[in-house]
Amino acid sequence: MDLQRIRNPGMWSGLVICVCALHMTSAFEIPLEVEQLPTITAQSPSSLIAFPFDESFSVTCEAKGNPAPEFAWTKNGQEFDPLQDPRLMKEENSGTFVIPNNGNLTEYQGTYRCFATNKLGTAISTEIEFIVPHVPKFPKETIEPLKVDEGQSFVLKCNPPKGIPPLQIYWMTINLQHIEQDERVSMGLNGDLYFAHAEEKDSRRDYCCFAAFPRIRTIVQKTAMSVIIQTTNAIRERRPTLLTPPGVKSEIVLVKGEDLYLECIAEGFPTPQVEWLKIGDELPEKAAVENHGKLLVVSRAEQEDSGRYMCKAKNGLGEAVHYFTVIVEEPPEWLFEPESQLSMVGSDVILKCSASGTPQPTVTWRVNGFPLNKSPMPNRRVLGDTIVLHNAKESDSAVYQCEASNKHGSMLVNANIMIMNLPPMILTNEGESYSAVEAKGVIMHCNVFSSPPSSITWSRDDSTESVQGPRFTVHDNGSLEIYETDKDDTGQYTCYAKNTEGSSAIDAMLYVKGPTKIIVGPEEQQILIGTTSQLSCLAEYDKSFSDDFEILWEKDDMEIGLNYTENPRYLVEEGVLHIINVSHRDQGLYRCVARTPLDRDTASAWLTVLDVPDAPESLVLSEHKSRSVKLKWIPGDEHNSSTTEFIIQFEESQWEPGNWKELLRVPGNLHSTLLKLHGHVDYRFRVAGVNAVGRGPYSEPTERYKTEPAAPDRNPETIKIEGHLPHEMDINWEPLLPIEHNGPGLEYKVSYRRQDMEEDWHEHMVKRHSFVVKSTPTFVPYEIKIQAKNHQGWGPEPKIVTGYSGEDFPSAAPDDVAVVLMNSSVAKVTWAPVHKEKLHGHLGGYRINWWRLRSLVDSKKQHGDKHALNVPGDRTHATLPSLTPYSEYSLIVMTFNGRGNGPGSHPVNFRTPEGVPEKNPVFRVTDVQKHSVSLAWAPPLEPNGILTKYLLEYQLINDTEEVGPLQTVNISNPDTTKWLLRDLEAVSKYKFYLRSCTVRGCGPVVSEESTTTLEATPTLASTLGTSKSASPSPPSTTKSPATKPTRSIIGLASIHGGISTQGWFIGLMCAIALLTLIVLVACFVNRNRGGKYSVKEKEDLHPDVESQGMNDDTFCEYSDNDEKPLKGSQHSLSGDMKAGDSGDSLVDYGDEDVQFNEDGSFIGEYAGRKEKRVSAEVKSTAQTPA
Repeated sequence: MDLQRIRNPGMWSGLVICVCALHMTSAFEIPLEVEQLPTITAQSPSSLIAFPFDESFSVTCEAKGNPAPEFAWTKNGQEFDPLQDPRLMKEENSGTFVIPNNGNLTEYQGTYRCFATNKLGTAISTEIEFIVPHVPKFPKETIEPLKVDEGQSFVLKCNPPKGIPPLQIYWMTINLQHIEQDERVSMGLNGDLYFAHAEEKDSRRDYCCFAAFPRIRTIVQKTAMSVIIQTTNAIRERRPTLLTPPGVKSEIVLVKGEDLYLECIAEGFPTPQVEWLKIGDELPEKAAVENHGKLLVVSRAEQEDSGRYMCKAKNGLGEAVHYFTVIVEEPPEWLFEPESQLSMVGSDVILKCSASGTPQPTVTWRVNGFPLNKSPMPNRRVLGDTIVLHNAKESDSAVYQCEASNKHGSMLVNANIMIMNLPPMILTNEGESYSAVEAKGVIMHCNVFSSPPSSITWSRDDSTESVQGPRFTVHDNGSLEIYETDKDDTGQYTCYAKNTEGSSAIDAMLYVKGPTKIIVGPEEQQILIGTTSQLSCLAEYDKSFSDDFEILWEKDDMEIGLNYTENPRYLVEEGVLHIINVSHRDQGLYRCVARTPLDRDTASAWLTVLDVPDAPESLVLSEHKSRSVKLKWIPGDEHNSSTTEFIIQFEESQWEPGNWKELLRVPGNLHSTLLKLHGHVDYRFRVAGVNAVGRGPYSEPTERYKTEPAAPDRNPETIKIEGHLPHEMDINWEPLLPIEHNGPGLEYKVSYRRQDMEEDWHEHMVKRHSFVVKSTPTFVPYEIKIQAKNHQGWGPEPKIVTGYSGEDFPSAAPDDVAVVLMNSSVAKVTWAPVHKEKLHGHLGGYRINWWRLRSLVDSKKQHGDKHALNVPGDRTHATLPSLTPYSEYSLIVMTFNGRGNGPGSHPVNFRTPEGVPEKNPVFRVTDVQKHSVSLAWAPPLEPNGILTKYLLEYQLINDTEEVGPLQTVNISNPDTTKWLLRDLEAVSKYKFYLRSCTVRGCGPVVSEESTTTLEATPTLASTLGTSKSASPSPPSTTKSPATKPTRSIIGLASIHGGISTQGWFIGLMCAIALLTLIVLVACFVNRNRGGKYSVKEKEDLHPDVESQGMNDDTFCEYSDNDEKPLKGSQHSLSGDMKAGDSGDSLVDYGDEDVQFNEDGSFIGEYAGRKEKRVSAEVKSTAQTPA
C-alpha cells in the first residue's frame, strides 16, 4: 500500500519530510503483521460477457488486510450470497466465485459489487456487469418481391438483430457472391442497401443480408429478397434527394476517443456525387472519406472535432444538403484522486477527490461502503470535494470511497486512512550477508515501518558513529549505498531506526570481492566455410567463487548450448570455443560471458564466414548478332568476399558436346558483357563468380544460340619447318580448332618460295596440317605462308615465316685444337670455329671426345673410358674436368648440327702432371705379439705419379679420453708392403695410419686398430686384437708426449694373468677361434663357387661390335667459367662401355650418327642405344653360373 504524506502544516512540519520520503518509495507497504484496513487487490473488469463457448466465468474479488477481510456481494443493489447457490463454485478465503456454463445463465445476469470487510473498515470494488448474450436471429418472415421502375431509387432493409458488438454486415447472393457496390449502390451504417436509381441488371431473387457477431462467433442470414426492375422507354432525370439521414439537420453525440461516422446517401439520376465540409473550419487532418464518398470518418475524435459539418449531394440538375451538429463528450476522468494515507494520532487528515468529464460527473463519498450521512463523525467535515478529519484518533481509521460518474461511465477509488502510532518495525531480516565487487557499488537494505517515521542511521563494526563520507548515502527507504567499494569496506554494519515510540536495529555483513575480468577475449575473425573457428576467452575472478564461476558463450544474444549430443559442432577446451565445420549460419556476433553469482564481464567479436560466391542467376541473352551476343546475369551472394571476376564458359553441340570451355573473364563489378563468337556454332553459356576464397559454382546454362557460317577468322600461327632429310622440307602447323572453322569445308593453302631467289609462289591445297616439299637444295632459306579457307571464303592474309630445307652432316672439323693444363686433373681446350658454309645446317655446338691412353707410371697403353662434352652454340673453348694425374690423354673436337656430327679434328695428345696417390686399397694387421705388431698393405691402384715413400703413424689408444703421442715411421722404399713395429706395450690398444706419397705430397689415410697380447699367442691375439677403424685421418701430432697416460704394466699383467689361468676363459677363447675359422672357410668356398668376374672381363667376353655414337656417352653441360670443371661431368662409366670402345681407332670417336634439332638441342637415339647396351650386360650377367 502506498502512503501519502501528511498534509498538516504547523507543529508536525518536522515529520513531513520523513513521511514524504516514505510515500515516495513505491515499494513501501504496511506489513501484514500490523493491523490494517482491507485493500482490494484484484477484481473482474467492469463488463464480463458470458460467451457460450467458455466453460465457466470467474467473478473475481481478492483483498488483503489484518485481520483478514471477509467478503460480501450485492447484485443489482441487493445482497447476494454466492454460498447459498450450490451451482456456484466458491474459493476459501477469497471473494471470488465461479459461474459454470452448464445451464441457463440468464438468471445470473446483473450488476455485482464486492465488499471486503474487517474490524477496521470495508473496501468495495467497482461494479461488475455480467452480461449473458442471447443468440441473435433474424425473424422468420415472408418478403414480397419488390417491384421498381427503372431509374427509380429503392432501399433493401436489413434490420439486423441486436447482439454483442462489433456487428459486421454483408450483402451477398445465395451463392455467397458479394453484391457489387459503387457510387450508385452502397450499404449504409445501419446495414440497409441503397440504390440511387434502379437499372435492369438489379433484377434478381437472392439479395441476402448477413449479420456477423465475431465475439460470439455467430453469423445469421436474413430471408432472401427479390427485386424486379420494370423497364421503361425513357428514364427521367431528377435532382438529388437524401435517402439517409432524413431532414436537413441532425445532432451526433459521441464519447471522446470514439470514431466519428457521418453518412449521406443520396438518390437521383444521374447518380449524385457527395462532398463534405466543416462549417467555419477545415476538415480535420485525420478525416477520411469512404464508401465512394458517402461516409466521412474522423478517427479518435477529440473536443476540437466538435462543430457543424455539412454534406452536399449534387448532380447536373441540383443538389441536396444536410447539416450535422457534432458534440464530443467525455467519461469521468480524475483531476485529483484520493490516496491512502498513514497518519499519527492527533493529526489532521485531508482527503480530496475531483473529476472532470462531459457532462460534469457527480462525485459521491462513502466510508466503509456506506454514504457519509449513515456514519456521522463529529471531527469530520466535508468542504466541496474535500473531507477533513481534525485531531484524528485510531478509531477514525476507515476506507473512504470516492465515486465519480456521468452518463458515459463511472470511476471508484478506495483510500485507506490509517491512524496509528507504532515503534520502528524493521522488515529486513537480521544478519543478511551482502557481497560487492571491488570498485563497484552495493546497497544494504533496512526496510523500516513505523509511525511517526523513524530516523535511520548506519554504523560499522560496533562503532556508535554513523558512517560518513562522499562514498556513503542513506536513502529515504533506509538503505545504505556504498559507492566504489574497496577491500577495506568488508565488515559488519548496523542499521539503527528510532522514532518517538521506540527504536530497533539489525546487523548486516558485507564482503568485498575481486572483480571478474576477461583478460583474453575473442577477436574478430574471417574464416573459410567448412573449417574450424577458435574463439578464446580467459578470465580472472575472485577465488572464493571457484565453484560458482562459469564461462558462457552467446551468439546474437542467444546462449549457445554446449551439449555435445545436441550441438556436436560446438566444443569448449581450456577456454577456447571451437566451432567445427563452420557454415553460413555460424556468422554473427559471439559474446563470451564470464560470470560469478556477483558480477560478470563480457567480450564480443564478430565472426565472418567466407565462402565462394553463389552461382549467378537469371542469365539473359540479348542484342543477338551474327557473330556476337550480349550476356547479362544477376550475381549470387558474395559471402563477405567481394567478387573479383566472373568466368564465362561456353559449350557447343557439334564438336565436343557436354565439354565446357572458358570463353572470357570479366571484372567482378560488371554484370553483363558482349561475347564475340565463332560462326556456325550452336552455343550455350554459363557464369561463375570468383573471389578471394575461390571460384563458386556455375550458373544454370542459358538457352541455345546458333551463329551463322562465316569465313575463317584466322590462319594457322604455330608453323614448324624441319628438314629430316637433306633434300626435303617438312612443313607442319597447328590446325585450327574445330570451333574456329566458322563453317564447313575447311582447307589450308600452303604457299612457299626460295628466299634467296626471285621466283613465284608454289601453292598447294591440303586438308591435313602438314606438307612435305621434295627435291630441295640442302639447307637453303624458304618463305612459307598458310591460309585457311572454308565454303564461306578465305581467311585473312597470312603472315610469311622463314624456314630452311633439310640439313646434312657438317663436312669440316675444327682447326687449331689446343690443350692448356690448369692443374693435374683439369685442362682447358680451345679450337677455331668451323666455317658456316661447311656446317650444312644450324650450328648445334661442338663436341669434345677424350680418353686416357695410359698411365705414365706404366708405359703400356691401356685405353680408358671415353668421355664426351657438348658445348652448345658457337663457343670455342671448354674445360675438361676429373682427369687422372700423371696420365697421357688424347682428344678430338667435332661440330654438330640437327643432322648429326661432323668429322673429328686431328687427335691432340697431352700429359697431366703428377698428383697425390689414391688411398691404399689394402691395409691390415697380419700378426700381433706381446710387444710387436706386423702390418701389410698393397700399393695404391692409382699412384698418380712416382711413389717416393710410405708414411706410417701409430699411437696408443685406450677406453679413456686421452691418447698417446703420435709416432711416425718414414718408409722410403716404395716397394715395401709390410712392416714390423716393435717395443709396444703389452695388452694395449693401438691405432695405425698409412699414407702413400709422391713428390706432390701424401694421399688420403687408411687406418687399422689392434691390441697387443698378454702372451705370445699369434693366432688368438691377431684374431681378438684386430679391428677396423672408421676414423678417416690420424689425430693431431701437436700433442706433447708428456700427456701420454701412465700405466701400471705389472697391475695389468697380474689382472690378465689371473683371467688367462682360468679354465673357462681358455675354453671360451678356443671356441671363438674355431668359430672364426669355420666362417672364413665358408666364405672362401662360396667365393670360389660364385664365378666372380670383373666388369672388364665380362666386356671382353661379350664385346659389342656396334659402332657407338655420341649418345652412348655421358654428356656434360658447358660451364661459363672456363676455369672450373663442370658439375655434371662423369668420368667413370666403365660399367656402360664395351670392349670396342678401348681401341685406338679415331673412327670410333668421331663418326657417330647423331641427330640434333634446329637449335642444336640433342634429339638422338641415346636412350635406345643405352637400353640396348644395358640389356646386353644384364643378359651376360644372367648367363654367369650361380
